[in-house]
Amino acid sequence: MFGKVDTSAIAGIDGRPVIAEADFGNGLPSFDMVGDLGNEVKEARERVRSALKNSGIIVPSGRLTVNLSPAHLRKSGNSFDLPIAVAILVSIGVVPQESVLDDSFIGELALDGRLRPVNGTLSHVLCARDQGKKACIVPKENVKEASVIRNIKIYGLSDLSEVLTFLLNPESFTPEDYREIDRNLPDNNLDFIDVKGQEALKRAAMIASSGMHGMLMVGPPGSGKTLTAKRIPTILPPMTEEEQIECSKIHSVAGLLDAEEGLIRMRPFRSPHHTVSGSGLIGGGAFPKPGELSLSHNGVLFLDELGEFHKQTLDLLRIPLEDQKVTVSRVNGSYTFPTRVMLVCAMNPCKCGYFPDRNKCHCSEAEVRKYLSHISKPLLDRIDMLVEVPRVSAEALSGAKEGDPSETLRERVIRAWKIQKERYMNKGILFNSQLQGGEIAKFCFLYPEERDLLKEVFEKMDLSARAHDRILKVARTIADLDGKEDISVTHLSEAVSYRSLDRKLWGGAL
Repeated sequence: MFGKVDTSAIAGIDGRPVIAEADFGNGLPSFDMVGDLGNEVKEARERVRSALKNSGIIVPSGRLTVNLSPAHLRKSGNSFDLPIAVAILVSIGVVPQESVLDDSFIGELALDGRLRPVNGTLSHVLCARDQGKKACIVPKENVKEASVIRNIKIYGLSDLSEVLTFLLNPESFTPEDYREIDRNLPDNNLDFIDVKGQEALKRAAMIASSGMHGMLMVGPPGSGKTLTAKRIPTILPPMTEEEQIECSKIHSVAGLLDAEEGLIRMRPFRSPHHTVSGSGLIGGGAFPKPGELSLSHNGVLFLDELGEFHKQTLDLLRIPLEDQKVTVSRVNGSYTFPTRVMLVCAMNPCKCGYFPDRNKCHCSEAEVRKYLSHISKPLLDRIDMLVEVPRVSAEALSGAKEGDPSETLRERVIRAWKIQKERYMNKGILFNSQLQGGEIAKFCFLYPEERDLLKEVFEKMDLSARAHDRILKVARTIADLDGKEDISVTHLSEAVSYRSLDRKLWGGAL
């Protein structure tokens, strides 16, 4: 007899339809599996065999062949155990084929028949819904993330015996209730009010957040760079439902989604150590998984101690930052991961951290240049804002005056985001930082006075064409924060100030 069951495989962060087919016939007892299988899937044969036996299901002696179709799609991971077991139940006549036609199945089986959670549940459920399936059967532990998807019934089951009961009598089971996505920001103890005496830095962080501009902070140890970076997510607007599901898909595939929460509610903040590998940063592996860059999608990627990262690793960021996606190619296919992130970096100006204060810094000019050379000019050109962070004074630390809290800053950022959303409606653009080519000339229009100023700055600072465009995009954001349609000399001058550090440290002015 023959049986088939619908399931899916993860390719990148998306689910691809897969059919688990089982054929049972006469012959010497055997259990063969085919269909371009990874090691975890090949091992499913022993897990399924034991799970069926320990669930009290007797498989007759005979020749059993299981195929995961299509054969050209590589199958990896632990989610195929349950669909294989159900296909076998259909092939030996325990379950009628009609009872599984409208359902999709995912889950790993323990040897005693219990269902164990799997990674990428959101992608599996979305794939099932898009294929027109009415229901998706998932392990009990994956119910919270699965139930945020609309227009498909979710059944969270505990073991293979319960699955069999469901297939023979589905009316006795109630699907999980759709879980309304909570867009309120979760409690967070971090607040910009903790950043003392660095009002210029807080202003730069607000501008960067308003246009999702990349920002590099350079200053001595203890000046508040890391303190500021960790608080940037607190001034970013709440995620939309679409953004929450997109981020949760990525974290689910990577196995980083909290089973209790079942969803990413706050914009991601990722801060990898400087020893991170290239594939760890942008994604990769034999069967590519998302890296830190994609795990930061719709949020913040913070690279602390930027000068300590391997130069080759940092240069891998250049194209993904520009394209807002990274494509990893392997023999068995290409995988694309989204990378729309706000890149925030922090570094000391030299190895000891105190250049150009010669009372504390004893690094030679050659040592300073060598340290700074870890950050290539092409990468610098892809960072919109370079901010010099001075040492904090004792008066500022002990003063009673407090700056604006995160809530106040977030309100300003939200207003700027709304302006951009209305301006770029139906243009495939969300933020000023995404403007390209002719869009920059159209939306960052300058009058003669501002145009003459930018021309003078371009020549005197010996800027690249990319740095020129970055200034315009930052000036556009500053004007949006000011509620102005036109970019003025004041807006342009402030934007130019965020490129001066480039010339001071990397432009030969040491």
